[in-house]
Amino acid sequence: MSQHANPDRRRFLGTAAVTLAAAPFAMSGTLFAQSGDAKPRAGAIRPGAHTSFAALKQVEAGVLNVGYAEAGPADGPVVILLHGSPYDIYAFVDVAPLLAQAGFRVIAPWLRGYGTTRFLSAETPRNGQQGALATDIIALMDALKIDKAVVAGFDWGARTADIVAAIWPERVKALVSVSGYLIGSQQANAGPLPPSAELQWWYQYYFATERGRLGYEKYRREFSKLIWQLASPKWNFDDATFERSAASFDNPDHVAIVIHNYRWRLGLAPGEAKYDELEKRLAEFPAIAVPTITLEGDANGAPHPDPKAYAGKFSGRYAHRLVTGGIGHNLPQEAPQAFADAVIEVARA
Repeated sequence: MSQHANPDRRRFLGTAAVTLAAAPFAMSGTLFAQSGDAKPRAGAIRPGAHTSFAALKQVEAGVLNVGYAEAGPADGPVVILLHGSPYDIYAFVDVAPLLAQAGFRVIAPWLRGYGTTRFLSAETPRNGQQGALATDIIALMDALKIDKAVVAGFDWGARTADIVAAIWPERVKALVSVSGYLIGSQQANAGPLPPSAELQWWYQYYFATERGRLGYEKYRREFSKLIWQLASPKWNFDDATFERSAASFDNPDHVAIVIHNYRWRLGLAPGEAKYDELEKRLAEFPAIAVPTITLEGDANGAPHPDPKAYAGKFSGRYAHRLVTGGIGHNLPQEAPQAFADAVIEVARA
C-alpha cells in the first residue's frame, strides 16, 4: 500500500474539509441525509454535561479481567465504544447516556493497560499490537454473551473497531470509525514519509528509545496532556476532565502496553506468534463490508488520513461526515451528539 493510503503512518493533512462522493445513507428520520459536513444542531448535548457512568463493572475475558462502563437496557441492541490513547472510557461519558436513552445497551471497556483492566497472569506478554487489542474485544463479547454489536471508536479504538469489523463481520452489525480505515502493518510502516509527515509522529520515535520509555514512565500525565492539546487545539478541556481520564494511566501495565504498541508498529518489538495469522490477514488491508459511517473533526491536530484515501476500503453502505465547529482528535468527547447520532443512524441501516 502506498504511504498516502497507509493509515497507520498516516499523513497529517491539517483541517482541510473534504466532502466524499460516497454512497449516502438514505433513511427517514436521520439527522444527516448524505455524506458531507455534520453541523451542530439545536438541542445538542453540551460536552462535559456528565462526569460519571451509570455503572462500572469487571468481567474475565480472554487473558484479561476487563473493566468497563455499562449503560442502557440490558436487552437493548449493543454498542461497544472503544477509546484511544492517551484517552480512556471518559471520552464517551456524554455519548453513553445519549445512546442509552435511545434504547441501546452501551459497553465501554478500558483497553488493556488502562483503567481497571488487568492481565489475569503475570506471565502474559504485555503486548500492545493491533491484533491483540482486537482479539480482546471478541473475548469481551464472548464473556458478556454478546453475539453481535455496533462497534464505534477513535484512535486506537477506531483501529480496533475496524479490525473487528473486517475480520469478524458476523459479530458486527455496523461500524462508526473516527478518521476512517486505520488498519496497518509492519511492512507498510517500514516505508519512510516526507519529513513534514514524520514530524507529526515525533512521539513514536521518542518511544522507540529507552529515554522515551523512561520519560513516559516519569511524565505520563504531562505527555498525555500535551498530546490532548496538540491533537485538539480548539478543545478547552479543564483540569478535572483531564484528571478523570489520566487516572486510568496509572494502570500497572500502561507504560509497557503503550511502548510496545508503537515499537511493534515500527518492527522494533516482536508480537506474539499466536497473532501471526491474524496480522497476515490485516497486512492485506481487508475491505470492511458492514454498514459504516466514518467521522472526522475539522480541527484534528493529530496525524490522520485524507478521507479520499480510505473511502474505497468500505464496500458496504457507507458515508463520511466532517464534524465542524473546531472539533479535534477526541471527537466523541468534543462532539458527543454528532458521535451518538452517527451510531444511532448506522445501527438502523
